[in-house]
Amino acid sequence: MAASVNHQSLLSFLSVTIIIFILGLTGFSFTRAQTRGFSAELIHRDSPKSPFYNPSEVHSERLSKAFHRSIARVSHFKSPPVFSKNLPESNVMYGGGGEYIMNISIGTPSVEIVAIADTGSDLIWTQCKPCSQCIRSNAPLFDPDASSTYKPLSCFSFLCKIIEPSTARTSCPAKPGDNTCLYSYGYGSGFSSGDLATETLTLSSELGSPVILRKTYIGCGRDDRGTFNPVESGIIGLGGGALSLVSQLGTSIAGKFSYCLVPSYAKPNTSSKIHFGKNAVVSGLSVVSTPLLKKYPQARNTFYILNLQAISVDDLRINFTGSIIETTLEGNFIIIDSGTPLTILPSAFYTKLESLVAGKIRAKQVSDPNQDFNLCYEIKSDFKVPRITVHFDGADVDLAPLNAFISVSEKVLCFAFAPDDGGMAIYGNIAQTNFLIGYDTVKQTLSFKPSDCSTQ
Repeated sequence: MAASVNHQSLLSFLSVTIIIFILGLTGFSFTRAQTRGFSAELIHRDSPKSPFYNPSEVHSERLSKAFHRSIARVSHFKSPPVFSKNLPESNVMYGGGGEYIMNISIGTPSVEIVAIADTGSDLIWTQCKPCSQCIRSNAPLFDPDASSTYKPLSCFSFLCKIIEPSTARTSCPAKPGDNTCLYSYGYGSGFSSGDLATETLTLSSELGSPVILRKTYIGCGRDDRGTFNPVESGIIGLGGGALSLVSQLGTSIAGKFSYCLVPSYAKPNTSSKIHFGKNAVVSGLSVVSTPLLKKYPQARNTFYILNLQAISVDDLRINFTGSIIETTLEGNFIIIDSGTPLTILPSAFYTKLESLVAGKIRAKQVSDPNQDFNLCYEIKSDFKVPRITVHFDGADVDLAPLNAFISVSEKVLCFAFAPDDGGMAIYGNIAQTNFLIGYDTVKQTLSFKPSDCSTQ
């Protein structure tokens, strides 16, 4: 059994390496100005600038939904993939109702779509016409026949054959005369399947000029099912796999991207930023860095995994007792994810942490009005949050009060962590707020820098 697992892991490693090499030979290009790096806007789903924004919702309703999105996201990270018997298989972990969107256009002439920015998945895909079974969307479907730059990938191409070694035999469609490469990406509550192709992507840039990405590998979804919002029409995968936007940009951005997430109370017109290439460099005296754990072959390349050693509350430290990722990777591992609001910890460890935090707070403990969060307090002027430090391998990250507690109503604050009985650990985006977080996929490091993200 062990030999089989090692063999499969080796095949996965070799296939990803070869795919990245092929991407470098395909002519993937973007303009000279972009080689200096570029930045784009990240819009939180609850921002007034977001198409998801519902002005009739109050703050507590949005937070309650964020709580349930976090729990749903956990189940997707540890769910087995949903596979089709007739299509090449991969796995995309998507929690539904993405946290951040990017402005993106596809094709020539370009067509705007609402794309979820997701560090927990790889493929860039959108719903296409004709679509046999599509998720209901308010936006028109992308029509590849109307684009002069759309080019389906042949199922006889080397790239198509090695996307997933165990399913290369099913890369071609059954329809006679059709040699289009098919993909099927499964996630916990649905899937997207369709044609793999190259197309031109256009990203809005904070520099003013749009960023044009030619010959980008995308999925053109013809059969899409699951829990998506009607305004969503695609996903931009920012994960570590070979077909993600980050990997496809590759050497042109030196494998670097970073983002800075503004807090929930930021001014309505303030948005978060995502940076690529030279713009993504995180430097300064306050920077701490920790390894990205890609040396464990049994873990999917998609996820950005860190080594969590302990968490301290003032002077009391609890050593992290470990987590389980996909039931194959056990140890002191935690996934850092931009798409999960709360920080999720294995139940036994969470209980110890909650007890320490509660023991340090001298305030009246109350129940969450929405009955979501475990540890809540009445807001008063003298409410004081203890110093909470997350100890990663080589990097101690001090959380600000806004990283650890969130206001669920005008009178109640709650601890922004949650337990998971299945042993999952995810470092959520609330804990990442007001940090410039840099990913270096070449050096395999992740860096934290305390920042005022509203000024980035």
